Amino acid sequence: MNLAELYQQFLSDLHNTSGLEYIAVFAGILSVWFSRAENIWVYPTGLVNTIIYVYLSFHYSLLGEASVNFYYTVVSIYGWILWARKDKQDKPLLKITSSSGREWAQQIGFFSFFYIVVFSALTWLKKGFAPQAIPWADAFASATAYTGMWLMAKKKVESWHWWIATNFASIPLYFVKHLVFTSVYYLILLIMAISGLIEWNRKSKQCQEPLKAVRQQDR
Repeated sequence: MNLAELYQQFLSDLHNTSGLEYIAVFAGILSVWFSRAENIWVYPTGLVNTIIYVYLSFHYSLLGEASVNFYYTVVSIYGWILWARKDKQDKPLLKITSSSGREWAQQIGFFSFFYIVVFSALTWLKKGFAPQAIPWADAFASATAYTGMWLMAKKKVESWHWWIATNFASIPLYFVKHLVFTSVYYLILLIMAISGLIEWNRKSKQCQEPLKAVRQQDR
């Protein structure tokens, strides 16, 4: 397929974009914007996005992505509870922090487990139930998203690394499924994820400065 054909496919698929997909995309962009700003509205807007995408993913045989969005829905409720907890000064108890080496190892293990599970399941389902599935790509996008969402609930800086990987994988994945508006959406999310990584790195360093000062005084 040459560039002209790709462009024509893009225009045709964009014309056929459903109202539900538009709502899901705009809710998702809002959710990422709120997460970058460490605003709890990341979760209610995110739930609108994920519930719609559970339906769309099933409809277009993106079963791995359907499982991801169902997982997002569940973990969003969990993250909402964690982010809502406050201390006596009405400040969030959960702070943005970076992962230790041990936590990185746990993340790699978490990703690997879900990649193997989703890839194996989709390979089996592709034989009859979902012939249009793309197991390796869908499994990668799904497993990185599982990991990113888990870390987002814990306010870990590294969640953005996994979101960046998810967005890279999802751009072509949704394009070949003719969900081009969603493909553009993931391109926007990729840019926002890079911005979110920079912002959370800055906030993480600010949170560490008071601790360093206390340690120096103790010495």
